[in-house]
Amino acid sequence: MTKAASDTAEFFVLDSARLSETARAKASGFREARPFPHAVMDDFLPPEALRQVLTEFPKPGDIEWETFDDPSQKKLGSRLEAQMGPATRMLLYQLNSSVFLEFLEELTGIEGLIPDPYFGGGGLHQIERDGFLEVHADFNWHPKLQLDRRLNLLLYLNEEWEEEYGGHLELWNRDMTASEADILPVFNRCVVFETTDTSFHGHPKPLRCPPGRSRKSIALYYYTNGRPETERSSPHNTLFQQRPDGPAPYDPARPPGFAAGLHRFLRQVVPPICFDVWAKLRGK
Repeated sequence: MTKAASDTAEFFVLDSARLSETARAKASGFREARPFPHAVMDDFLPPEALRQVLTEFPKPGDIEWETFDDPSQKKLGSRLEAQMGPATRMLLYQLNSSVFLEFLEELTGIEGLIPDPYFGGGGLHQIERDGFLEVHADFNWHPKLQLDRRLNLLLYLNEEWEEEYGGHLELWNRDMTASEADILPVFNRCVVFETTDTSFHGHPKPLRCPPGRSRKSIALYYYTNGRPETERSSPHNTLFQQRPDGPAPYDPARPPGFAAGLHRFLRQVVPPICFDVWAKLRGK
């Protein structure tokens, strides 16, 4: 990779020839991968470039992190550039560049990819010890850009991450009977996968990393203007799924903690319309 100097950090520039070589090597495997199209690429970027990003990565108490969905899952996110260091910003800009879009198109066969300059739902993610993320399909529509979500990219920043720490990205089949790919979130591993209503993924097992450590990643999403007719559905938010022997899918109307058991009982005896009304009132 070619480097360029800056007042505050050493930045790298994406190597388009190396990316194209990677895309050609991985393209057929991407399309044939189970349970849905995906690719796992190790040693994806120059390690010194990612270590700069890791040095800048905010700790849980350093900034006002966004929380996602069920708060018990302990997922934190930041998409605000003002909360990111210069090396992090430069990396995100390059991953939204024409050079990188051409790599993704060659890898996936999806033409006309469009990046999200707002990093909606993406940016910096981390999950603390004992945290988890239940299996789900992602939101499918960008309301600001009015575009269809087509690809997820996850780039992991976890050095010396041991198998027993967990945090595996699990890719589940559409019947939700089994995870068919378990991917350890080790440093400089990049995962790209198609986003559809049945690309079920998550890391549902609580993290067992040492205290003070967290599962860190960069998440970016890519869009197109339209999508194949067979993949079309109405715009929706995250669709949490029921795992075999797992907890009930997350319900934003369900209160956490002690009240959850009572809530499950009431779900069985109270007409559903009452909960629909309650959820709408809570959302006002």
